[in-house]
Amino acid sequence: MSKPVHMNGYRCFACAAEQPADYAGFECPCCGGNLEITYDYAAATEELAADFSKSPRDLFRYQALLPVNRLPSPFPLRIGGTPLYQAPLLGQQASLTRLYLKDDSRNPSASLKDRASAITLCRAMDTGASVVSVASTGNAGSSLACLSAALGMSAVVFVPESAPAAKLTQLLSYGARVLAVRGSYDEAFDLCLVASKKFGWFNRSNGFNPFTREGKKTCAFEIWEDLGGKVPDRVVVPTGDGNILSGIWKGWRDLKAVGLIDRLPKIDCAQSASSAAICQTVQRLRDSQEPVNDWSNISIDQVQANTVADSISVDQPRDGLAAVRAIIESGGEAVTVPDSEILAALGEMARYSGVFPEPAAATPWAAVKQMADDRLIDRDELVVCLVTGSGLKDTARARQAAGEPMIIEPSLDAVTEY
Repeated sequence: MSKPVHMNGYRCFACAAEQPADYAGFECPCCGGNLEITYDYAAATEELAADFSKSPRDLFRYQALLPVNRLPSPFPLRIGGTPLYQAPLLGQQASLTRLYLKDDSRNPSASLKDRASAITLCRAMDTGASVVSVASTGNAGSSLACLSAALGMSAVVFVPESAPAAKLTQLLSYGARVLAVRGSYDEAFDLCLVASKKFGWFNRSNGFNPFTREGKKTCAFEIWEDLGGKVPDRVVVPTGDGNILSGIWKGWRDLKAVGLIDRLPKIDCAQSASSAAICQTVQRLRDSQEPVNDWSNISIDQVQANTVADSISVDQPRDGLAAVRAIIESGGEAVTVPDSEILAALGEMARYSGVFPEPAAATPWAAVKQMADDRLIDRDELVVCLVTGSGLKDTARARQAAGEPMIIEPSLDAVTEY
């Protein structure tokens, strides 16, 4: 298998050991840490400018900074190219003048996870794999099942038995083999690792497969393009295992590496107070007031997660170290919000912006309101909230936030003026 044109190899987040591009593993052979893909940025720069003019507008327009060789031509579904909305009415609720929503619920399976699935499936085809597996709270599995169906590949999805019914319905409808584990997401993740190794499946799981981060980083590229080449002051990311957050940070760092931007945004972590391992770790490191000189010695907190935001309900963040590094290196905030505020934020987003998020995707707005109350955000900052999944993914929680309809008799007399 030849390497993608501009891919140099891998670097470990923990010990910084480097591996060549033909390294076949997904974890650092020196310390077991997560790997980051590296590029020849000088070589990619000239080609990247041409890629931006490609049509249709999807994530493959950034192929010069993607670690894939063989692309189905055309890719059967459009991934990426999702809208960036300015949300002035929503922003007014926190006295913010430049609030934007990056609506990745517009992807084919209705979540940002399609970006990761597109790149990992291309990589799987590069390696000759025919079966792809994943551990998921629901969205990554739905995404893998959706894109696998379109490409004619087989998908095996491990989910906790408690996954929302709508997400399970998606998975089964796409024809994936769905294994609902009597346990947590973390137990599903561990089982997926063992089974994939035994049966030779290509494991797409977040925080294990470094190619997922490369798909998710394209969200940052699109934000930059849609802002006319401007860098936002901060991007607020709903966070569970940490992989979306580390991917967004990678995207901005890539743009800087090729000379398209000269500064980086703050990356803010938004977590449920009931699933806050990454925020707790950041707070612990900052409270110590000691600079981090050796990331290999940093441990990531573990919790017993139990939140209405199922997509970010994680005990042990599998990409936690990369996420913690991203928050600290970017100067971002680590914000936890109670589940009650997440549900309130869901309703506010729908009511004041017309964008309907699932609970996890409403968490950034809940975090923004808290940061505004704590005066951590200036009213004129350019703030982007990531909307990572549709409210149709979990209608039970959305209904809980929305309330009940007014039941009336079928008579005009029962209808009052609005």
